[in-house]
Amino acid sequence: MKNFKSILLIQILLLAGFTTLAQSLTKAEKSTAINHLKQSQSELLIAVKDLSEDQLNYIPDEGVWSIAETMEHIAISEKNIFGIVEMTLKTDPDPSKRSEVMMSDGQLLAMITSRDQKVKTRPEFEPTNSFGSFQGSLDAFNAQRKSNIVFVKKTKEDLRNRYFDFPFGKVDAYQVILFMSGHTQRHMKQIIEVIKSNGFPSS
Repeated sequence: MKNFKSILLIQILLLAGFTTLAQSLTKAEKSTAINHLKQSQSELLIAVKDLSEDQLNYIPDEGVWSIAETMEHIAISEKNIFGIVEMTLKTDPDPSKRSEVMMSDGQLLAMITSRDQKVKTRPEFEPTNSFGSFQGSLDAFNAQRKSNIVFVKKTKEDLRNRYFDFPFGKVDAYQVILFMSGHTQRHMKQIIEVIKSNGFPSS
């Protein structure tokens, strides 16, 4: 009986040790992510507000997306990038890999929002009129962004100790959310570039 109690105690202590590995996001981390998600959404909506069909479908140069195509890409990306977060939740938190995350949150956002270096997207992120219209793309984006914000508000998952390997390096799941928001800002800037381009329809 004494040995049984000793084994049971050890098991309880081990279980307690494993559960302490998981940590929820801090209030500050949640606030930062939510505010950034809302800000990038607001900036995008302002950029595309009241644009005509001619303006939405104007292509300034060969190989450059129209605003409608860019909006579709943003909507596709919102769903697919959040899918990465969901994928990380299927793995166990692993604090031992924290040192492999080389970028700070600020560095990650600065990289993804910069338009200095253009990157060709993967085929599954290419616009193919998958939502039927510009409004369809906008509605899909807004619905997914609302759902993503709710997730950040409510989640108790350990997002800092789950990871994903982008081509530029390993990030944690919380940074994937920031990346998603920064991606919206990146392409909002692309939309502004189209609006400011020579030949953009006046109405």
